[in-house]
Amino acid sequence: MNAAVATSVFGVFMVVTVALGLLAVRGRGSGGRGGLAEWSVGGRSLGTAFIWVLMAGEGYTSFSYLGAAGWGYNYGAPVLYVVAYMSCGYAVGYVVGPMLWAYARRHGLVGITDMVAHRFGRPWLGALVAVLATVFLLPYIQLQITGMGVVVSTISYGAISLNRAYFIAFAVTTGFVVVSGLRGSAWVSVLKDVLVIATLGFLAFYIPLHYFDGYGPFLDRLVTERSEWLTFPGHGDSGLGQAWFITTSFLNSLTVVIFPTTVAGYLGAKNADVLRRNAMWLPAYNVLLFVPMLLGMAALFVVPGLVGAESNLALFKLVVDSLPAWAVGVIGVAAALSSIVPMAVFMLVIGTMWGRSVLSLVPRWQHRQKGAAQTVVVAAGVIALVLTYTAPNTLVRLSLISYEGMAQLLPMVLLGLMWRRLTLLGALAGLVVGVGTVCGFVFTENDPVWGVNAGIVALAANLVVALAVTYAGPREHDERPDSEVLARDETGEPALAASPTTGSETVTVAGAGPAGADADRRHQRQPDRLQRRGVGPA
Repeated sequence: MNAAVATSVFGVFMVVTVALGLLAVRGRGSGGRGGLAEWSVGGRSLGTAFIWVLMAGEGYTSFSYLGAAGWGYNYGAPVLYVVAYMSCGYAVGYVVGPMLWAYARRHGLVGITDMVAHRFGRPWLGALVAVLATVFLLPYIQLQITGMGVVVSTISYGAISLNRAYFIAFAVTTGFVVVSGLRGSAWVSVLKDVLVIATLGFLAFYIPLHYFDGYGPFLDRLVTERSEWLTFPGHGDSGLGQAWFITTSFLNSLTVVIFPTTVAGYLGAKNADVLRRNAMWLPAYNVLLFVPMLLGMAALFVVPGLVGAESNLALFKLVVDSLPAWAVGVIGVAAALSSIVPMAVFMLVIGTMWGRSVLSLVPRWQHRQKGAAQTVVVAAGVIALVLTYTAPNTLVRLSLISYEGMAQLLPMVLLGLMWRRLTLLGALAGLVVGVGTVCGFVFTENDPVWGVNAGIVALAANLVVALAVTYAGPREHDERPDSEVLARDETGEPALAASPTTGSETVTVAGAGPAGADADRRHQRQPDRLQRRGVGPA
């Protein structure tokens, strides 16, 4: 009976989720009539409320219900790095978000692969970045499938097996994102946020009262019996000390602003002020992250002895043990939507990158970019699902380098868009060294290294090599004006304008898609007028 009630509640909300996705795109080119920009970045028309819930949805995933509680259960204080880096990342995004939004809108771009291709004048570079970013994003899809599967199986009291639950997670999300795109994800984020705020707000008060007679007795017991969980490096020989916390928070706060899913949220905004207001309000959402972290530590006293992957169920074991079936179903829906929304955006971004930057290089796909992107969405979901069944440890292991690997794109994306002197050869050399270094540290189990995040060591090597090759190598000659190559800050001026350089190496300028190509042709036709205005090369 409990299983029937909980799964019925879950099923009803899944139907509502799909209906919201269909309603979101009604009259906006659903059924294949809309363009890639409408599907992938919501037609660049989302306002403050939708951007807020969408980007909050990306940050509050099934990890927040499962992983955050599991880390709180296993280690304690080190899990607070999530709150630290996300809050700092929003501050960085206050500056970077409007800059990327303006650059993409000015040149008709829909993602970071477009941006690097346009910046360096090499369409193949966008394809390379798309492949690399896919490697680092695919584990997140697998982890969300796993997380939602665990939630579905748990709230059904075991009536739905994990394998069936994984397929349900894949089927619902894939169908949803193919039909509704980014706009549908934003609409469903509203439902998700209402449920997340309501359920976590309830659990924050209910669990301590139910099991400990209030926060006073709970915290007193935590300080007395589990004080190790409240200091660095937390419980056990984790190596997650203060240096790791600082370096991880710093690295992730920079990386999150160029994460393809974050950039998709930026580009969906209708103007730059939406992003600035969003950056000021998003940290308030992070308060919710304290709830699963704290309740994970509360589970130490209620369900002791959880080891390995079981620790991720710390919060849900409390929920299933103490609440009626209908309430378990509602909380399960909130957790499931916390998987669906970010997983939909991850799949959407992978599809967009491939449709725009990889398959568009094939002549027959150039005018069918949206169809190509939707095909890739299904393919990415199938790959993640198959590996979830056949080789779960493969993608879980890759997930260890996802953020640290994505950080190695920082010089190519941010430094390249602000500093004209950075050469293509320098950016590529730094990227190869950075990715190679972080993979070496992670796969030899040397992360943290010397007590710090291995990704920041790799990023330092990346920057050193990129700068060394840029200054030592041949200078590139690009006749495009700064306004065409560099991103602008909120004042409308180039964020860091460097004079065009001349040298023996010539760059063949090419746009990152139809809009980029049109922009290049416009500038080729008007070099004299641009120079007279003082914005072209001298």
